[in-house]
Amino acid sequence: MAHQVLARKWRPGNFSEMVGQQHVLQALVNALESGRLHHAYLFTGTRGVGKTTVARILAKCLNCDGGVTATPCGECGACLEIAEGRSVDLIEVDAASKTKVEDTRELLENVQYTPTRARYKIYLIDEVHMLSNHSFNALLKTLEEPPPHAMFLLATTDPQKLPATVLSRCLQFNLKNMQPEQIVAHLEHILTTEVVSADPEALALIGRAAEGSMRDALSLTDQAIAYGEGKLVGAEVAEMLGTVDRGQVLELVAAILDEDPAAVLALVAQIAEHAPDFVSTLDELSSILHQMTIAQTVPGALDTSWPDQARIVELAASATVDDTQLFWQMAVSGRREVHLASSARAGLEMILLRMIAFRPAAVIQSQAAVGDPPVKKPDPPAMPVGSDAEPNTKPDTKPSLSVSSALKSGAAPQGSGEQPASETPIPDMPADAAKQPPPQDSPAGLFDEPSDGPLANGHASAGLGLEQLTSEGWPTLFDRLQFTGILHNIALNLELSEVSGSALSFSLAEGEATLLNDRHPAQFTQALCQQLGQVVTATITVINHSGRTPAAHRAAAAAARLADAEQAISSDDALHGLLKAFDAQIIPGSLRPNMAEGEPSGDGAETEGRL
Repeated sequence: MAHQVLARKWRPGNFSEMVGQQHVLQALVNALESGRLHHAYLFTGTRGVGKTTVARILAKCLNCDGGVTATPCGECGACLEIAEGRSVDLIEVDAASKTKVEDTRELLENVQYTPTRARYKIYLIDEVHMLSNHSFNALLKTLEEPPPHAMFLLATTDPQKLPATVLSRCLQFNLKNMQPEQIVAHLEHILTTEVVSADPEALALIGRAAEGSMRDALSLTDQAIAYGEGKLVGAEVAEMLGTVDRGQVLELVAAILDEDPAAVLALVAQIAEHAPDFVSTLDELSSILHQMTIAQTVPGALDTSWPDQARIVELAASATVDDTQLFWQMAVSGRREVHLASSARAGLEMILLRMIAFRPAAVIQSQAAVGDPPVKKPDPPAMPVGSDAEPNTKPDTKPSLSVSSALKSGAAPQGSGEQPASETPIPDMPADAAKQPPPQDSPAGLFDEPSDGPLANGHASAGLGLEQLTSEGWPTLFDRLQFTGILHNIALNLELSEVSGSALSFSLAEGEATLLNDRHPAQFTQALCQQLGQVVTATITVINHSGRTPAAHRAAAAAARLADAEQAISSDDALHGLLKAFDAQIIPGSLRPNMAEGEPSGDGAETEGRL
């Protein structure tokens, strides 16, 4: 017997051999077993999902010599004739080549005649959407009220082109695209029977390249067998499909996470040797990042059809969710930018280097399980300008301080019991800790702007001692800390509630707690350690306080300065002369004492106002 392609050789002969489409098969089996048959069925779906196959199996079920059944025998004359395509009572029509109304009329002329030897005369019209409007009109009446012995089975890939009058006369079944796992499992069964060796990677590549079509998968398998001389190897299948080596893309991700631009460019050069489509490289990269994100968030939902699942899990454990989300967004957006570059390769390289340049500073605890939320770390401290000290290649990382439970609930603690507070001890600081800047709260320019204050340039100013620190002295210390951005607003509204040894307790009003996140307490503690010149621990509790905050101190100082200014104005004879000469008066509330920017209080400032 001549060789038969896999798509024809392995076409299912009954419903039990079908892969997937259980929602369609269950409805048909129940209808056959109960005898509730319709005279017109419409099967829709993309190419190669089994529309024509289901229609032929249904024809066997209707005309099997053993009677109408959901399990045709496959051995009787009717079943064999349908399987071999020589049944006179199964009229298959290709609507793409029979589009004219004359063809439809000729087809319907013999509808009234009974079947030659079968139970039903079945009309299988494939690609029915190709019929002309006149053909549909000629078909309508017969489709609505056919003879008892006639059955219509329609199949199309584009049901939107069918008139509503045709759709309303049919039972419509939409066949879904098959999952890669289903395709791979079926290919393994077929190749085992055909005694053809295949790598799991090769089958995974074919399963994805088929895009849900089992017929396409079998056709690609035939091509891969011929290309590989009777065996399927992952590298050869990838070369046949013209796709980029997935292993190289995984190494690209590893190089990006290692922040190694040289390795990234070297890998791109290796990929370019095979003249690939660089857009497909980005597609593969986004697919891997998508699976990494699933491994981080929902490990149980990770696609197991890929043999490199362990490598994906390893990379996911080396990145944060922020990393994978940002890299995926850049890869997807970069698809539109690749063609705008001077060359596709240059566009790909810029996108990959951009991922390194804009990667958020983060560290993953080695002991953390995949799926746990990653832990952020600050940037390594920068060395002061002109310092002769060697840079610290392994800076000590400081664990993040979580906010209190009161912050998370959004409610203030009740009762007179112990106040909830979030505290994590600060590790021992090196002797030159005062020369190191605090970690950035976020990437530069996102929230906080660089400052020229003592913490920004790496030199702490002469600060108060811990023994002199009280709730009244806290506003003075705040002015020397020179916070920026959101952290400045938070610290401005903190009240020092208790000093117990090296432990400082601060309270924050509920109205200001919305600005606080888990990173701010750690940064705040670091700044205090630098200013005081010793290790302290600081906790922030969200609770109503008495209001002895730097903000209140500044407001009181401003009010006092305004009162002094108003007193100075009222005793100024020259100004009174001007007011009398021009019949003018000072507008109430317009006096504003001039203060240097950032100056909380002081004397001798000039005064401005409006007449």
